[in-house]
Amino acid sequence: MLLAHADGMRTHDAAALIRPAVTDRGGRWADLGAGTGTFSRALATLLGPAGTVYAVDRDRRTLAALGRPGDVPPGAATVVPVVADFTTPLALPALDGALLANALHYVSDGDQATVLGQVAAVLRPGGALVLVEYERRAASRWVPYPISRARFAALAATAGLTAPVPLGERPSAYGGVLYAAVAHRPGV
Repeated sequence: MLLAHADGMRTHDAAALIRPAVTDRGGRWADLGAGTGTFSRALATLLGPAGTVYAVDRDRRTLAALGRPGDVPPGAATVVPVVADFTTPLALPALDGALLANALHYVSDGDQATVLGQVAAVLRPGGALVLVEYERRAASRWVPYPISRARFAALAATAGLTAPVPLGERPSAYGGVLYAAVAHRPGV
């Protein structure tokens, strides 16, 4: 299924953008601020049938799209919708990875480090935190607190994560560049 994301991105585009960070099949990942699930589906496809994706969003209606039969392709990971606010501590098992795709820019500048710290605490040692955000984009009501690559590096350090590594980018339909980067929780 090729559903479009708000920036015109389809599931296969989302998978291509984050693929370098999903180094192992299987495992447990969370898509935080999942919305209708474009990146949840991308993760599910990359993880394969032995994986689990916790699609976390506070809006039950947006998560409903992930519950329809056939929404996630055969051979993909199990997607578990979780109605919760990712800006609060989450009751999730230790994760191999967490994804914040077009979500952290809704958190105020002063709270972004706290949220990343909470997410980092749920990662197993060596776990990945993937961020998909905007570079060279002015703040707007749709992206109130854009997170440049430099800002992500500072936030990752504050959260106790490794220095972010770029994964890829693409022009945004709304101005600037949409980029993906990964940082890890130190440890094995």
